[in-house]
Amino acid sequence: MKAVNLEAPYTIGLKDIPEPKRKAGEALLKIKSAGICGSDIGAYRGTNTLVSYPRIIGHELAGEIVEIDDNPRGLKTGDKVIVDPYLYCGTCYPCSIGRTNCCENLKVLGVHVDGGMAEYITHPATMLVKVPDSLPWELIPMAEPLTIALHAIHRTKLTAGEHVAINGAGAIGLLIAQGALAYGAIPILIDMVEERLDFARSLGVQHTIQLNKQDLLSTLKTITNGRMAEVVVEASGANSAIRNTLDMVSFAGRIALTGWPKNQTELPTDIITRKEIDIRGSRTSVGEFEEALNLMVTSRVDARKILSKVVSLLEIPDMVREQSEFPGKYLKINALIG
Repeated sequence: MKAVNLEAPYTIGLKDIPEPKRKAGEALLKIKSAGICGSDIGAYRGTNTLVSYPRIIGHELAGEIVEIDDNPRGLKTGDKVIVDPYLYCGTCYPCSIGRTNCCENLKVLGVHVDGGMAEYITHPATMLVKVPDSLPWELIPMAEPLTIALHAIHRTKLTAGEHVAINGAGAIGLLIAQGALAYGAIPILIDMVEERLDFARSLGVQHTIQLNKQDLLSTLKTITNGRMAEVVVEASGANSAIRNTLDMVSFAGRIALTGWPKNQTELPTDIITRKEIDIRGSRTSVGEFEEALNLMVTSRVDARKILSKVVSLLEIPDMVREQSEFPGKYLKINALIG
């Protein structure tokens, strides 16, 4: 079968590999669609230090069950499912308290182990979530980045009526904003790129701040009637944006750090103490796929608007190269595989 393989940084192509053999407790899936993620681009560039080579990429995956044993979830052959790609050990302290997303031995498909941009894969049956038949294949992989957005919302305990300032209007930032709207909150999306903010407004986001044209803190203060944002989600990974979260958040406010910075960020802890800010890491997701799928099926989150392009398996290597060279050209690209 064919798979998208990274032999080394900047060396990507289709590779013929053996079809996988299912083990007990696993399901054999025919992969029907996959999303290209920023982590795949980082793997291609060699900037993701967690990736080893050669590596089959891809962790935003949807497929049809070809073989499966009897299982507690009642999944069966022919079911439409999405893959939870975060493999946890089940024995470390975070796993013991249900926070498997921060497992001490976490392995992510396409990063630490081979991913699923292939015609078939095997995966633990316990880490598959059934997808409603009404959701088309090309949209299903969008549920995975939506779980990342929802995890940040859950980590900050965002509630209706609260302001949530979101640094970064990429795919994750836009999904956080749509999720916030679904929760009855008031998103404020912040970015440098005017087109991204225009697009956010077309999704129903009333408040945006363009950094190179508006003063961040004074504009945020005006929008929030002087309080500043009760919740701030940092989704860009920029060191300056991480530092700014302390000034953007209200007294007794909450911050979720979702973006992955390349370097350490110095933070003045006196501000954290004076405001009594809750700062939470927000890594991947845990148990949020059902909610993500429900939000998409009910159109409370319109994932199709964020999907820029749909390609085939054969086109994935060229699309990875293009996204690496022109990172602002597309919001999200998914591939139909089988």
